[in-house]
Amino acid sequence: MKTKQIIFRTMLVIATSGLVLTGCRKEKQEDSDTSGSTDNAMAEATFNDVANISDEAGISGSLSNYKNGNQDMGGILSSSCATIGLQNANTSNQDTLTIDFGTANCLCADQRYRRGKVIVYFTGLYKDSASTHTVTFNNYFVDDNQVLGTKTVTNKGHVTNGKLTFDISVNGQIVLANNAGTITWTSTRKRVWTNGESTWNWNDDTYAISGSANGTDRTGKTFTATITNDLIRNMALGCRRHFTAGSFDFTPQGKAVRTVDFGTGACDNIATVTINGKTYTVYMK
Repeated sequence: MKTKQIIFRTMLVIATSGLVLTGCRKEKQEDSDTSGSTDNAMAEATFNDVANISDEAGISGSLSNYKNGNQDMGGILSSSCATIGLQNANTSNQDTLTIDFGTANCLCADQRYRRGKVIVYFTGLYKDSASTHTVTFNNYFVDDNQVLGTKTVTNKGHVTNGKLTFDISVNGQIVLANNAGTITWTSTRKRVWTNGESTWNWNDDTYAISGSANGTDRTGKTFTATITNDLIRNMALGCRRHFTAGSFDFTPQGKAVRTVDFGTGACDNIATVTINGKTYTVYMK
């Protein structure tokens, strides 16, 4: 009996020690999860992509000039992918522009596959102070990820150091391909047109974006994101797909703040994510 008790106590000590050691290992596990921050960046890029399309639509206010401008300036759209229709309002100042990529995937000028419709309701030209552009979607997919929700862009005039400024709000979702989950994203942004306003050439345009966002990542966990240094969008060919500079703080549910940094101007898909003082390199899709 004594022997059995000693054996039992020894086993209990070993088992308890194992639990303690296991607990210590878990506490010391490195937090290197960057997936939520890349989901936020994907949402940011997707809805900026939509803004680029609507910007092309509103820049001239003329259907023929708009389409020719796309082809000449290397915009997102191409004649082989998109059919563009303009409906002028009869009883109000709001017009409707429908950009139809068709029902099958089409490879666009920015090397992304699109299908479905982007619908832009707009009042006034893109450069007109107080004009608004509201973007919605009808079975719209980018690289087989479905984009849902609304985006509203309001022209505030030349209120930021003499630069044209836009207030932007998004309430959207991205349903990821292959049942990979759904990203929800709500944001409030200010976008300043820092270069290129005086020309018709898209390639010399740059924008500085500030503001905050919140939502859920593909696993359903909540997050917040706050831009700490203006995110820079360079519209030159080869640059416009991702931010080229700037940073934001990303706080996922139950985890430490991640600082996401897009660098200082290089046209690439590389960003860094810093967690608890350790920096990881990520590649944007």
